[in-house]
Amino acid sequence: MFSRETYVSRRSELKRLVGNGIIVLFGNNESPANYPSNGYYPFRQDSSFLYYFGLNREGLVGVIDIDNDRETLIGNDIDIEDIVWFGSVDSVSDMAASTGVVNTAPMATLAEICNKAREKGQKIHFLPPYRFDTKIQIHDLLGIHPSLQKEAASAELIKAVVKMRSVKEQQEIDEIERACAIGYKMHTTAMRLTRPGVTEKFVGGQVDGTANSYGAMVSFPTIFTQHGEIMHGNPSMSVLEDGRLALCDAGAETINNYCSDNTRTYPVNGKFTQRQLEIYSIVEACHDYVLGVAKPGVRWFDVHMAVCRLMTERLKDTGLMKGDTEEAVRAGAHAMFLPHGLGHMMGMDVHDMEGLGQDFVGFDEETRPSTQFGTNCLRMGRRLEEGFVLTDEPGIYFIPALIDDWKARGLHRDFINYDMLETYKDFGGIRIEDDILITADGCRFLGKERIPYHPADVENFMRNN
Repeated sequence: MFSRETYVSRRSELKRLVGNGIIVLFGNNESPANYPSNGYYPFRQDSSFLYYFGLNREGLVGVIDIDNDRETLIGNDIDIEDIVWFGSVDSVSDMAASTGVVNTAPMATLAEICNKAREKGQKIHFLPPYRFDTKIQIHDLLGIHPSLQKEAASAELIKAVVKMRSVKEQQEIDEIERACAIGYKMHTTAMRLTRPGVTEKFVGGQVDGTANSYGAMVSFPTIFTQHGEIMHGNPSMSVLEDGRLALCDAGAETINNYCSDNTRTYPVNGKFTQRQLEIYSIVEACHDYVLGVAKPGVRWFDVHMAVCRLMTERLKDTGLMKGDTEEAVRAGAHAMFLPHGLGHMMGMDVHDMEGLGQDFVGFDEETRPSTQFGTNCLRMGRRLEEGFVLTDEPGIYFIPALIDDWKARGLHRDFINYDMLETYKDFGGIRIEDDILITADGCRFLGKERIPYHPADVENFMRNN
């Protein structure tokens, strides 16, 4: 937890932004791995509940009555049988006091609170639920069917939470820096272990173990694969092969639940081939370009499109693309190689606040999501502000099924050299990803130690470690 005053101040600002009614913030319950008493470990609290209450125990709900300026922590105290198995924990009243909440009540009273609010005509604000037990609870409390709850969620509350959580406080930035320090250990562990004959599963497991030993958990399921063309290629039992590229996309989550997210791609044998280096250098240039242009007031959508143009120009130099760059990008031909967005917001969630809705988190009335293939996967497009934390993650991928599909349909033949592209079907994919903080006049990397990514640095690290 941060200081008691942090949560008091955050809730006060939340009340001001929402204006009226009752806010109900649901914490998470235990999630069973395969039966109720065998839960996933460690317990993961809902991020917005953590942001406003800071309490990392299951079975809690925060109620903020704006109209009557009354805050209540709802939850049941544990009994002696729980203590036998799990040890003593603070009482609900002690937890409430630690976060600056005066009032507490058992879970059975939540229905009464909601019923009284509805009788008085107060609006009950809640966020879009993503766990089925919470959806059932909302249905029981408010009579809203689970299939309708996303639309029934409070737009006022969503906008207020997004406004507050998007701009990171210094203590949050410090926590993300700690996550990045763990991320450095994770990625350099993978680089040290990568060699022909080792399985993807072994390397991925060591990466996960590093995160678990220094923090709370991984910030998302680790991606470690020779098939970098698969966006979410989790480690398999495949053996790493000489001459292939390995892609590692992994991040840490600190004890206080702030995240890092980095990707590195490197040769299994520690030495890039010339063909690998040609493609890698394009991704490297796109990655570094972002550092020079991202700053407050700039639309992230425009940065993404500028990277697409730079990538297209460089791919034309290799012969893989052709024609007019502007026309190619406007038509979406570049998405053959970059079928995802340049980056996403990051904080307590690795895709920060994604559950609140992309339209609220990454876009606004000025900048709307695209429907074009590839660009439709851009999670963030709006203007940057000081204090935003984002990922910078360009990539180039050679996806055999996508190549076959576009070629069969005759798509973008004026811009893509399909004959040459056929020879890259066994290449895989390359992504380079780092976490950046938008500062007053630009941006900077997060994390004091830089995971090697310039080709000479990668080869030197793998040779000497």
